[in-house]
Order: sequence, then C-alpha cells, then structure tokens
Amino acid sequence: MTRTAAGVPVGPPPPFDPELAAALAALPEMPVSLTPDMVPALRERMLLQSATHEDLRRGGAFEVVERGVPGPPGDPDITLLICRPTGVAGPVAALYHIHGGGMVVGDNRAGLPDMLETAHELGLAVVSVEYRLAPEHPHPAPVDDCYAGLVWTAAHAAELGIDPDRVVVVGGSAGGGLAAAVALMARDRGGPALLGQLLMCPMLDDRNDTPSAVQMAGSGLWDRTSNATGWSALLGERRGGPDVSPYAAPARATDLSGLPPAYIDVGSAETFRDEDVDYATRIWLAGGQAELHVWPGGFHGFEGLAPQAAISQDARAPRQRWLHRLLGA
Repeated sequence: MTRTAAGVPVGPPPPFDPELAAALAALPEMPVSLTPDMVPALRERMLLQSATHEDLRRGGAFEVVERGVPGPPGDPDITLLICRPTGVAGPVAALYHIHGGGMVVGDNRAGLPDMLETAHELGLAVVSVEYRLAPEHPHPAPVDDCYAGLVWTAAHAAELGIDPDRVVVVGGSAGGGLAAAVALMARDRGGPALLGQLLMCPMLDDRNDTPSAVQMAGSGLWDRTSNATGWSALLGERRGGPDVSPYAAPARATDLSGLPPAYIDVGSAETFRDEDVDYATRIWLAGGQAELHVWPGGFHGFEGLAPQAAISQDARAPRQRWLHRLLGA
C-alpha cells in the first residue's frame, strides 16, 4: 500500500467501467504519462485535428466569427471564437468556454464542438477564448487572458446579442481549473456577474498529492506524472510551494463564499477525483451551491474518448438538466 506525502494510506486504483476500459485498451498508442518532451508533438497532433469554421457552424445552426480583442493590460490581444445561434431574435444566454489541455496544449477550438452541441439544444451562444500556453507563458498569462476575454464579452454583450446577466463560465480539465479561477477573479475584482460555473473534471490543485493522484499514478489518462508536467509548466519551481495563487490553482483558495452556483463532475478512477470532491465540499461549507457527480469507473476525459458508452451518456444528461434549470431555458 502506498501513501500520500501527508501519510494517508492509498489502496489500488478503482476499476474502470467495462465499456471505458475496452475503449482505452483500443488506443495502445495513447501514452498514460505526458512528459515535457512530448508536448510539441501533441500540439501538432491537436492542430491537425482542430475543428474548422464549417464544423463549428453545424450546418448553419451557428454564425461563427473569429475576433481579436484586447488582452490583459500591457499584453497582446487575444482571439475569441464567437458562435451565436442563427435565426434567434433578442439576446441569448451564453457559455464562456475555456479549453482544456493541461495548460500546455490546445486552442479555442478544442472541445468546442461538444460545447456547441450543448448550446444548440438549449439555444445558447458560445464564446471560446484563446489563451497563451505554458511553459512559454507561465502563470498568470493563461488566466489573465481568460479573464480579459470575459470582461470584453460582458462589455460588448449588446453588440454580440448576448444577455450579460446569463453567462456561464465553462471548462474541462485545465479549462475547468481556469474557469474556476475566472469565477474567483470576477468575485474578487467586482467583474462580470457570472450566472454559474460548469467545471468538468477540473484541474485545481498543483500539489498533486491527493489520495486519487497517488492511487491513479501510471493508470488511465492524465496520471500523476502528466499532472506534474502541466503544473510545472505553469508554475515552475513554485509548484507545490506555499505561495501559489488561487488564480493559478483554485484549490488554494481559502474563501469559496460568494461564488456563482457550480456544477462539478469527475470520474472515480482519475487523478482529479479528490481535489474536485473537496472543492465542491468547501463551496457547501462556505454557504454556496454546488452540484457534484462522481462517475463510477470513469477515467479522465472518458466522455470524449468513449462518447457512446452508457456512462458517458449518463454523465451528459444531468449537466444539460443543470444548465436548463440555471438558465430557465
């Protein structure tokens, strides 16, 4: 039996859902652990798989505009992909989307087709932000870009046909961590009032020493080594130290009061399980609202790898229902 640095005993990893295990076994070329030397090739592969404008239009369901807008003060402009449903009069609610990729890969098209499927069902717009990647651009560049994009979106909501009072920040994995950080920033800076935060398997804790991080080392997707790669790229030698900002690692936040309602989901067989459960718990302890789902046998990103698996479809349904209730859609 292994132990965390704090001495917590950790048993073997929980089993994967059978359908998910079969999907994972069918991808032998998929590395369990991401190391820094693998990042350039992964970036190139993701670029080749990137969705086109035509893909994003979904057969004319969305008008898609790519727009350069001011970034953080003193920094370069950033790019937003603005996807608004066609044939809809009046301002619509919006998902402000932050892509995943471990802080080191991806662009504002990554994960966007899934967000547009969600948006299409509910009649929503999607604004997806391009943020600078680590290690070339360490903290605070990524979260500052994401926040700057949100501020611009809220300020130009009328022009975009978006209801500024009905914006939900959403992200998966690293994007989920950045979405949580943006919600903290908006609260602390008196910024745009978010209606909610949708955090899918969010990457929240740079310390990388929860029982699930230790338990899942060398297993599934995005294991403890991958996590160290991502957090080290973002924070360098500060990773795991005493002075990490909650805007870099939201698990470091000591005050989770006054945040918009949260939806948090995660697999039981993945690195982020315990930090995500703890984040939801601390929102409740601070008097806030959080809906938490832990999907049995789910590894990191299981919905994307095996979308037809029963558990993947089960995981999607309550997320849609939460958005429907929140937005009154």
